[in-house]
Amino acid sequence: RSYEIIYIDDGSTDGSQKLCREFAQSNPHVMLVELRRHFGKAAALQAGFETARGEIIITMDGDLQDDAKEIPAFLEALDDDLDLVSGWKRDRQDPISKTLPSRFFNFVTSQLTGIPLRDFNCGFKAYRREVVENLDLYGELYRYIPVLANAKGFRVGEIPVEHRPRLHGKSKYSIERFFRGAFDLVTVLFLRNYQRRPLHLFGLIGVCIFLTGFAVDAFLALQWFLGLSSLSNRPLLIFGTLLITVGVQVLIFGLLAEMITAATYRRSEVTQSIRQVYRHDASEGR
Repeated sequence: RSYEIIYIDDGSTDGSQKLCREFAQSNPHVMLVELRRHFGKAAALQAGFETARGEIIITMDGDLQDDAKEIPAFLEALDDDLDLVSGWKRDRQDPISKTLPSRFFNFVTSQLTGIPLRDFNCGFKAYRREVVENLDLYGELYRYIPVLANAKGFRVGEIPVEHRPRLHGKSKYSIERFFRGAFDLVTVLFLRNYQRRPLHLFGLIGVCIFLTGFAVDAFLALQWFLGLSSLSNRPLLIFGTLLITVGVQVLIFGLLAEMITAATYRRSEVTQSIRQVYRHDASEGR
């Protein structure tokens, strides 16, 4: 197979930039992409996707914990009618402070999205070109690439891969990333389910809040009409009115989001979602 190897230098300070530059100058199959500073993994992946020219793109982290001998297995899995194949570090060689939160997030993500993967955030992945052309990575959404791809209709699978102990560099994992991962999951679930119909989410929330406030105020009004109580000095009345106001505001927010969605909708997105067209050949049988 023809191939190219693309190194992404995301503000590295360990001297690998110079080494990769020498590789690129001496080998026509090697390319180095240098970012202006450290922008994060999402930007590095997006830069690689924009630069790659192949029909199949394989990504690997630079910590040497993945083994390139797994590449033929990824190519074979893609031949099984998949669009994206994610690695599964079945025997992960990391401390429990990383593996335990990872297992929790993978389980929660799988349950909430219905995608039966066991390692969403594994950096060892293989993509068909049309997948990366439809991904917009920013922030730290790279953790949920299989979810984003599945939301666009691509077929996602998983294969087990060997994972080696880390010998060089230092892990960037911290408790802060645990919470960022939770926020990113909420973002991905919203984009997956309500990106093109935000009113379905905000409208439901707004109506529920409004009806709750209306029921509270209606109950107080009924008591007042029956002479059972006075409306003066009733904190519950203020609470019910507040719920009605908040409910209306959330509903209006959903309508504004719907207007933005309609204004930014592109008909070409529907064309991009077509996997293949089967048509009867009228010339047959002539």
